[in-house]
Amino acid sequence: MNMIAGKMAGNGRITVPLAMRQALGLEAGGNIVLELAGGEIRVRAVESAMADARALTRQLLGTNSTASVDDFLSERQREAADDL
Repeated sequence: MNMIAGKMAGNGRITVPLAMRQALGLEAGGNIVLELAGGEIRVRAVESAMADARALTRQLLGTNSTASVDDFLSERQREAADDL
């Protein structure tokens, strides 16, 4: 099941069919991530989005296990100061 027609309720709610929820591993009351991409709304399980974020982080940082947000911000501040 790749596509199904549906309706949006007046309050903006939609119903995701059971087969699709099961395919994504979504449970009632569970958290999801909505992504607007190319004129589409994509629904993803939080775990899937987090796995992609972790993979991107590994790709960007490589084996530098000491890298942190603070390190990143400090580096950007130094670069900005050098540009002045």
